[in-house]
Amino acid sequence: MPVIEITSLDHPGVDVFSALTEAQLRNRLDPAKGVFIAESPKVIRVALDAGYEPLSLLCERRHLTGDAADILARVGDIPVYTGERDLLARLTGYTLTRGVLCAMRRPCVREVAEVCKDARRVVVIHGVVDTTNIGAIFRSAAALGIDAVLLTPDSCDPLNRRAVRVSMGSVFLVPWTWADRPLECLKELGFKTAALALTDRSVPLDYPLLKQESRLALVMGTEGDGLPQTAIDGADYVARIPMYHGVDSLNVAAASAVAFWELRLPGNVSGDAQQFDVEDQC
Repeated sequence: MPVIEITSLDHPGVDVFSALTEAQLRNRLDPAKGVFIAESPKVIRVALDAGYEPLSLLCERRHLTGDAADILARVGDIPVYTGERDLLARLTGYTLTRGVLCAMRRPCVREVAEVCKDARRVVVIHGVVDTTNIGAIFRSAAALGIDAVLLTPDSCDPLNRRAVRVSMGSVFLVPWTWADRPLECLKELGFKTAALALTDRSVPLDYPLLKQESRLALVMGTEGDGLPQTAIDGADYVARIPMYHGVDSLNVAAASAVAFWELRLPGNVSGDAQQFDVEDQC
């Protein structure tokens, strides 16, 4: 593979790591040409294991024979740009986490029916725009037995660089897609839906009938405005997490973890799930 030494910030080919915005990387006009950035060797390995296609690497020189050596052996004949840590930090605008970035091909958008074909527990992310929350929800979903994720188009892109990093690569482990009418689509596929919201008809999260549903989709909204009334009205259930000390709600990422665990199906959580070091979150 060609290893290319970077000597300036305008070196040909590195604009994907520096000059392009998230919107430009996503390339809505031509999704087949869309790109996303995976950061850190561990996250890049998860993406490669999941079958994502690498396009180019940006790597600190010291990692070529260190942390990234096994990655370089797997990515084939793609450009590998390298340089000193300070130069790469000036190029990208931040110090690289673990010293490696990988530009990868965005996958084709999948149909809701395909993503949910064998799913029994699904989460609908409705209008959540914070990248950290998206990454954390995906990490909890992968760890706690969620089989698929649907996002409304007004939600943050799961392949946003920060969302990918916060998820520790979990966005590559759980099938997901966009859905304009998620509740209607899920009902057509035989799911019951449960909106997490505080209303007069909300049942506790451990409501027996809720836990017994064989195919259940949890609908989560932004913590500021919550779910739109149409989503609440269209759900089969409205559920709440019991609170103490006068607290009325949790951050949506924290609430999702509680809900995923409480409503998991027996045998849907693997005891040998991949573990990540705390230091890898930094």
